[in-house]
Amino acid sequence: METSSQIDYQRIEKAIDYLKTNFKLQPSLEEIADHIHLSPFHFQRMFSEWAGVSPKQFLQYLSIEYAKEILKKQNGNLAEAAYETGLSGTSRLHDLFIKIEGMTPGEYKNGGQQLEINYSYAESPFGPILVASTAKGICYMAFSDDPDQAFLELQQLFPNASYQQLLDQIQQNALYIFNTDWNRLSEVKLHLKGTDFQIKVWETLLKVPTGNLASYADIANAIAHPKANRAVGTAVGHNPIAFLIPCHRVIKSTGELGQYHWGIARKTAMIGWEAARRETK
Repeated sequence: METSSQIDYQRIEKAIDYLKTNFKLQPSLEEIADHIHLSPFHFQRMFSEWAGVSPKQFLQYLSIEYAKEILKKQNGNLAEAAYETGLSGTSRLHDLFIKIEGMTPGEYKNGGQQLEINYSYAESPFGPILVASTAKGICYMAFSDDPDQAFLELQQLFPNASYQQLLDQIQQNALYIFNTDWNRLSEVKLHLKGTDFQIKVWETLLKVPTGNLASYADIANAIAHPKANRAVGTAVGHNPIAFLIPCHRVIKSTGELGQYHWGIARKTAMIGWEAARRETK
């Protein structure tokens, strides 16, 4: 006999399939709820709990991903992207890109063409690290034993930006975290690009104290989406700024360390290093 939880999941799965198939029609909350035979209020609450975002936000993400594919085409333009995505016009597409991608459609199509990025390599207690910044703040930080590969991954994020190998003050402030009991994180400026849900998860990670650990369930509860463990895990995995946004402090509820983008051995070392520093205070 199916449990209520299984039935709820089947409804959400059906709603997601419906959205993926019909997103060009930009269906209303009422239309989606009616498709799975729930009231709009009940559906909104259930979908947000399971998916970690509202139905409207999920529809926006589907729309923006489709528009991005159109803009990647050699002759793709804003009007075509807006029309093919089912949006009312280029102004709505513009607003959607600003909200979700942190840049205009034109900036996305140009691959950060007007963006100036400084980057430098540094040594950390956990191996070589590449740190990059714009005028707004740190946009990328990654561990890598291969400097060329690290720079290539940065370029893939902003393929048409202009790059200068330069250690600036923004990067220096961020690198202090390896040498300082950093209690003034607000002084480190970040230039993040992500969905509202990802930003919310990353902000919550910043609140996990040095030397402490949190589970994916803890993070999901902290952002008021207790059933969104999987979505939280995905957001943690997409963190573009190593150590500074401490995704290494997130483990499984079972106590297992789980995965880490920059290697499980490095994650283990960081957790131990931070625990030792806490004990010596």
